[in-house]
Amino acid sequence: MAAVDDRNELGDYLRARRNAVTPAVAGLPHDGLRRVPGLRRDEVALLAGVSTDYYLRLEQGRERRPSEQVLRAIARALLLDEDAAAHLYRLGKPELITGPAPVVEVAPELVRLMAGLRDVPAFVVGAAQDVLAANALAEALYSGFRRFENLVQMIFLDPFARNFYGDWDRAAQTAVANLRASAAQFPGHPRLETVLGGLSARSPVFASLWAEYEISPRTQEDKHFRHPRVGELHLHFEALAVTSAPGQHLSVYTAEPGSASADGLVLLRRLAAAPAAEHPDIEGKTHP
Repeated sequence: MAAVDDRNELGDYLRARRNAVTPAVAGLPHDGLRRVPGLRRDEVALLAGVSTDYYLRLEQGRERRPSEQVLRAIARALLLDEDAAAHLYRLGKPELITGPAPVVEVAPELVRLMAGLRDVPAFVVGAAQDVLAANALAEALYSGFRRFENLVQMIFLDPFARNFYGDWDRAAQTAVANLRASAAQFPGHPRLETVLGGLSARSPVFASLWAEYEISPRTQEDKHFRHPRVGELHLHFEALAVTSAPGQHLSVYTAEPGSASADGLVLLRRLAAAPAAEHPDIEGKTHP
């Protein structure tokens, strides 16, 4: 006899997103004191054009087969962006989820490309945010961490992260939203489940952010780092999908030409090229 899956991920997601939308933002009149931080169930139902009873059954997991039309209406009611709406569709229509498994081996050609990028930090991450390969400058950039192996684990489990990231709260929120986007793309992937389980057990802050159900793949942003040897660095981040390897992204940091951060990358490159004995705080990474 097959085991029954009692999880109600669709209901959890709907509740979290409903709580994140205020009546004012949704265009509803203010009606005095409220017992919920966001929209009530009846308000979502009204905005989506469905009955309150039907929406209640969706949240409670008693309705498991909503139509695509209903899901689109609820996505509009909850003001979901493209990525958040796509996740709603995946949860509401799990039978439509198809696609290849994430790839963990980095192609030799990509490794050579990164090695040739001597002026910018560059590294490849997998679906679970494991660092699969990195050039010397990326190794030097993250040299203050105990391990340069998984970006999300580094943020939440290594005390060094609190000073390294100029805005740790933002870095944490972005990392969780990005990880959820990856988990939505590759549901049930063993490595993702392992990372999620470990972080949820060891970091209450991660568990709290994960429960907010924010979903947003990280493609580009401006970052502020405090490097222990180089000092302040303001860098622009770009994540480029490796189309030949599902789940992999090439991450690259650049600095504004002529800026103090550009000079900082020059110093970082010198430190990365120096013998390890001269700079013992900059260590190489051993990839499994």
